[in-house]
Amino acid sequence: MARASKEASAALRFLSRLTVPEGRRAGRKLRLASFQKDFVRGAFAKDCAVGCLSIGRGNAKTALSSGIALGHLMGEIAPQPKREIIFAARNRDQAKTAFGFLIGFIEGLPEEEQEQFTIRRGSKLEVETAENGGGLARVIAADGKSILGGAPTLAILDERAAWEREKGDNLENAILSGLGKRDGRALIISTSAPDDVNTFSRWLDEPPPGTFVQEHRPEPGLPPDDLESLLVANPGAREGIGSSPEWLVAQARRAIARGGSALSSFRNLNRNERVASDDRSVLITTDEWLAAEVAPDALPPREGPCVLGVDLGGSRSMSAATLYWPESGRVEALGAFPGTPGLADRGAADGVSSRYCEMAERGELITMGEAIVPLDKFLSAVVARLDGQALAAIVGDRFRHAEFVDALRGAGLERVPCVWRGMGWLDGAADVEGFRRALFEQKVRTVPSLLLRSAFADAITLIDPANNHKLAKGRSTGRIDAAAATVLAVAQGARMLARPAARGGRIAWA
Repeated sequence: MARASKEASAALRFLSRLTVPEGRRAGRKLRLASFQKDFVRGAFAKDCAVGCLSIGRGNAKTALSSGIALGHLMGEIAPQPKREIIFAARNRDQAKTAFGFLIGFIEGLPEEEQEQFTIRRGSKLEVETAENGGGLARVIAADGKSILGGAPTLAILDERAAWEREKGDNLENAILSGLGKRDGRALIISTSAPDDVNTFSRWLDEPPPGTFVQEHRPEPGLPPDDLESLLVANPGAREGIGSSPEWLVAQARRAIARGGSALSSFRNLNRNERVASDDRSVLITTDEWLAAEVAPDALPPREGPCVLGVDLGGSRSMSAATLYWPESGRVEALGAFPGTPGLADRGAADGVSSRYCEMAERGELITMGEAIVPLDKFLSAVVARLDGQALAAIVGDRFRHAEFVDALRGAGLERVPCVWRGMGWLDGAADVEGFRRALFEQKVRTVPSLLLRSAFADAITLIDPANNHKLAKGRSTGRIDAAAATVLAVAQGARMLARPAARGGRIAWA
């Protein structure tokens, strides 16, 4: 990393003077971890006005920012007269956590330095000093009107991802406009937001000029108890800060056992992944899908009728198709993107690096057309893989019925029976449950497929008040088309197996 600026060096020197106020290291001198030093150097670099830190819960991000706030308050960092420091949070109770760390650091100072502070704990939470030109630190909640007219020199936006959207954006805008009056600086810290449209996610994904971003988020799709990825989200665990590696693994396995919102909450808060924990759940876990993968020589044969599940994409999304033989449980999947932009550029835009290129090399993903996948040619390419075997049924989205029929006609498949399914709560919930049941009963078998692994890693379910589940994406740039096609095909195959066998008719002679 580049050499630390004057303000960053001052902050690092001041923080080393402080005493840890609570926790396992209480009473000891504050010793910064390497990731904390990196954040201080980046956030206080020249021409940087905003520092963003995204990290798992319990990694002392609030304590670090409170120590920096005390340095500003005392004039040790970026000194100027009448300094103003703001602790902003979704509500007053949440902001009290950062305020409590500030008080704890003050209580660890020598007595002669403690005497300079006036602490107010009434209707207003404030700390004031008259030394070195004076300074005031105060707590505010997410109400933009409460900060209008202010001119802060430092603002700490704590747990930004949890703020209410409208009120939070109003407060943030008011704070940032006030910072410009005195060349102030903002520290925006939080665990990951539940989705990509959250304002905090946009700070991380599309940082404006003058913004430093430090995000500790593991690769998507890994098992919750994978230790290395847990340590990516919780770098403090290696250096004695926050949760220990053993505790994190134990909690991950507890969340896996409980599933549902407990697992989603663990992924969001402890693994720092963008997964909502309120009305969402994972479709299946990574381990549950990996249990369906077998070696190529152990893959069941193509026996019995074959079902084709199709999820049609547009110019930006993937088109995917899954072939399923319900009698043997065999699954084969194929995805397609248009040729422009290329797979490498799409992977970079979707945040999956070279994954699409790897899928293409494995024969799981193809490119067709220029800007849009020609659906009739895609279906023809899928059927060609059957080597002449007839289809028993094709399952598609009822919402795109007309487009689907045209594609079937163009591929010469108009005579194949079609089953139209909705993707909402009614049909969607039944298909999700049918797919899960078949998977858990070991009636789904496939060779290792990066396409399907990636799709199921991004697939979640939305839950309505009646506990119905419908398929959805966990990330706005996630590609779950192959998962949707597989759910449609497997659920239809399960319904076909459940039907009673047809019996011959009776003939009665009069």
